Amino acid sequence: MQCLIAFRSASYLQDLCKFPIEMGVFYAMLSAIILSVTAADTAPYSAIEKAFEENDAKALSGMGKSKFLIDVMGKEGVYSQSQATLVLKSFFEKHPGNQFDFVFKGEESSDGSFAIGNYTSKNQKFRVTIHFKKEGSNHKMESLRIENG
Repeated sequence: MQCLIAFRSASYLQDLCKFPIEMGVFYAMLSAIILSVTAADTAPYSAIEKAFEENDAKALSGMGKSKFLIDVMGKEGVYSQSQATLVLKSFFEKHPGNQFDFVFKGEESSDGSFAIGNYTSKNQKFRVTIHFKKEGSNHKMESLRIENG
């Protein structure tokens, strides 16, 4: 506003003074759009953390590809999402827990990414390694490995 008051006599200067305000609004809107598009295009880290903390096998398997590799304590196989739910449910029944933290999130590329986390169950800690594959605009789990940490 100070700029507008100081240069009321010269209308072209008034327009120049408005320009930085309009550009600020433009840049703020552009940043918001870029962040929202980028956020939709990342691996579902927070959803995975929540699923582990709640021992939600169905939610966790729902973030996988239609068929994906699961290795639980050395027993591995390629499972459909419904089969994966049963495998993970069995694991959570034997090892209920409520804490999961990612310790590493790999750089995302056009192909996908990977991450490493720790899942804590009572007095036992497990290392969780997840590989993601990009399908369209989503990242789906291609493999999930749970091993003694």
